Amino acid sequence: MKLDPFVVEVIRHGLSAAAEEMSLVMTRSARSPLLREAGDLSSAITDGHGGLVGQGRDIPIHLGAMAYTIPELLKVMPRDSLNDGDVVIYNVGALGGNHLNDVKVVRPVFVEGEIVAFAVSLAHWPDIGGTWPGSYFAKAIDTFQEAMRIPPVLIATAAGVNMPIVQLLKANVRDPESCEGDLLAQIAATKAGEKRIVELCCEHGKAVFMAAQSRLHDLSEIEMREALRALPDGVYEGEDHLDDGSANDAPARIHVKITIRGDEATFDLSGSCDRVSNFCNTTPFMARSAVAYAARIMSGRDMNQNAGALRPLTIITRPGSILEPGWTASVAAGNHETSMRIVDAIFRAMQDTIPERLSAGGATTAGVLFFAEPRPNGAWKMLYEVHGGGEGARHDRAGTSATRVHLSNTSNTPVEVIEANYAIRLQQQAIRRQSGGAGAHRGGDGSVRTYRILAPSMHLTTCIERMVIAPWGMQGGSPGKACRISLVRHGTNLAIDGKSNLVLQQDDLVTIEMCGGGGYGAAPAK
Repeated sequence: MKLDPFVVEVIRHGLSAAAEEMSLVMTRSARSPLLREAGDLSSAITDGHGGLVGQGRDIPIHLGAMAYTIPELLKVMPRDSLNDGDVVIYNVGALGGNHLNDVKVVRPVFVEGEIVAFAVSLAHWPDIGGTWPGSYFAKAIDTFQEAMRIPPVLIATAAGVNMPIVQLLKANVRDPESCEGDLLAQIAATKAGEKRIVELCCEHGKAVFMAAQSRLHDLSEIEMREALRALPDGVYEGEDHLDDGSANDAPARIHVKITIRGDEATFDLSGSCDRVSNFCNTTPFMARSAVAYAARIMSGRDMNQNAGALRPLTIITRPGSILEPGWTASVAAGNHETSMRIVDAIFRAMQDTIPERLSAGGATTAGVLFFAEPRPNGAWKMLYEVHGGGEGARHDRAGTSATRVHLSNTSNTPVEVIEANYAIRLQQQAIRRQSGGAGAHRGGDGSVRTYRILAPSMHLTTCIERMVIAPWGMQGGSPGKACRISLVRHGTNLAIDGKSNLVLQQDDLVTIEMCGGGGYGAAPAK
């Protein structure tokens, strides 16, 4: 079919707008502050066979995984088993997944009796069962201790929402009302996506719509191949480390060997360490997502990120490693911690080849503090807090302070929302001055937040990297300061580990000081 390139472009923007609207529906109708305020959610549109074609301006690590979500789902729930009006829910990692808190709701979109697309809503549920409130259990030996595992099941059909499944889910989480509200928001988001996709098909014709999706994949493949051809052929190696988790709690190594030959690139991550003893393992889909993001940065192009852009990339992980630990491994922190180490390892491998496209090491940690407050009725209030740090400096500017970098793209929960909904007072919110590394351009500074506990007791989870190994400087720049977390109880400072679960007392003060970014270039002589 001969396609008008202008029509292809209109459809491309229409798909992106549909995904954006899905995310807007989520943030306006979700119940959890993590979704409606911090925005820990993502939306995507795939073609009828699962190839990613449209996405919101959401969280890169989610969106990269969505390139694999539907193809893996269709292996166990074939297209011909789905009907108009069906909506599927699942979270298991083997189906293109990440950690179990990230619940996917998927709606096949039918036009004239044929599936032309899938609308996918991914949301981080603040609790999904498991050993510890919030479903982040630092000492989990397997995924069964972390959270409830949901295989693909119909959460809705043309007849309506499947309430027995909703009741089953609510019976296994600690905040059932928020769970139900968030789930219904996800279902509504996929309905909004479906509406826009059907409109595109009505306006341009089903055949043109489907052909345009295929053309978008081809265009992104062409652009990625052109970008790879512009890079010098060669083999490049880099590595970075998680603070701990390897043998004797030593730093856990993430290693990459990048081979560029013509218009193709191989990212071999098999040299990374074995499966670790804490919750920093991750799935191979997360590894691929991190590579896809880094490859796009390496390209120097603002290309449309879809399944076609992945065709020139070969990504290798090793069974039994931290990046392919098996489907029963604990993986809660792998989403936003281990995946970030992959990006840093790739940047370190390429820093002498394309330094003008990369930044020094930054706050490549979500800096998670999770507060869980028990209620008299046996339910819990959940506050999942992520914190911004310093961006690494670049060749032409200083790093931005108190921001998110790379695979993370969430916001602070406003102080007013926290204090109105939780027994917590925010004592301090500030910039951590001079935490960025020195250089010709300084790294950005981290942030500081202090929480005073007002409830008789509250459970706390920490999930913070860059406490031991600070963000690295680039081209002679100095590293930024590492993260730091402290607990003051009755005037006494108590140590808190970066990956821990503990019970807080009334009047405890918890302070997180986020890391600064690395500097770029040697600092001028004084």
